[in-house]
Amino acid sequence: MNASALQELNQELTACRRCPRLVAWRERMAQEKRRAYRGQDYWGKPVPGFGDTQARLFVVGLAPGAHGSNRTGRMFTGDASGDFLYRALFDAGFANQPHAIASTDGLTLRDIYISAVARCAPPANKPTAAELDNCQPYLSREIELIRPRVLVALGHIAFERLLRMYDLPRNEFSFAHGAVFELQSSTHNLPSITLICSYHPSRQNTQTGRLTPAMFHAVWTTARQILST
Repeated sequence: MNASALQELNQELTACRRCPRLVAWRERMAQEKRRAYRGQDYWGKPVPGFGDTQARLFVVGLAPGAHGSNRTGRMFTGDASGDFLYRALFDAGFANQPHAIASTDGLTLRDIYISAVARCAPPANKPTAAELDNCQPYLSREIELIRPRVLVALGHIAFERLLRMYDLPRNEFSFAHGAVFELQSSTHNLPSITLICSYHPSRQNTQTGRLTPAMFHAVWTTARQILST
């Protein structure tokens, strides 16, 4: 993996202003702040990927939370989704600690890199198709540089975006928690990959029981089993 190329990509990404609606929203949230974080400086920019740059496992989420990653500047850090995710990654041996509260909290990842299909916090957590199109080259280039063996799509939107990146017909693949697919792309410099589907660890999914700790643990167990072969 070319570390300097990834660093250049992240510099380009964090300076991105392609989507006026997202730029306005992320910066507004960074100024208004949530009362609990009133004394903190918000990141307020696109959020780069985070983790082991030699990772064989690559996780794709949806977008930064307005008062989570948009505040801390690190993927899945500082909100309930991150609490659920990093607890599971710690239990599975991919993280050195079960919590992620700030970019300076000492968290490190082993053999795993975390990214997203949108890098700016969107209103109502809903990026538009055009905004996802603007962001897609960043994710594609990350995958090209890191060249993992396994992708985990957190949620249906991440799943569909990955199929689009690989130029695969969406009607031939059905999203389901725990589903596993083999992806190959003949038109891009993307690696052949095993894709695992998971419900997103959003508060809505975890608090309603749609995604339980046991269900989430099974995803990372599957990933370990694939990587061990």
